[in-house]
Amino acid sequence: MNPPPEIIRVTAHRVACDGSGHGIPAALGHPRVFLEIDEHGYVDCGYCDRRFVLAHGPADTPDLAAKPDISSGASL
Repeated sequence: MNPPPEIIRVTAHRVACDGSGHGIPAALGHPRVFLEIDEHGYVDCGYCDRRFVLAHGPADTPDLAAKPDISSGASL
């Protein structure tokens, strides 16, 4: 299993991802999707594999990159 390319810590359970950032304009990203962080404390974007982690949540630990993908919280 490969680690996620980017881990972003957030303070809200619902986040949006469009693949932009780190010099990538939104036009070159992917369609905006809204993701819901559940009881696991993190969710992965199904397009770009970015991992969103709830700050101070159950998954906010040093071994976060080794956790399996959770993209079931995705909605359009």
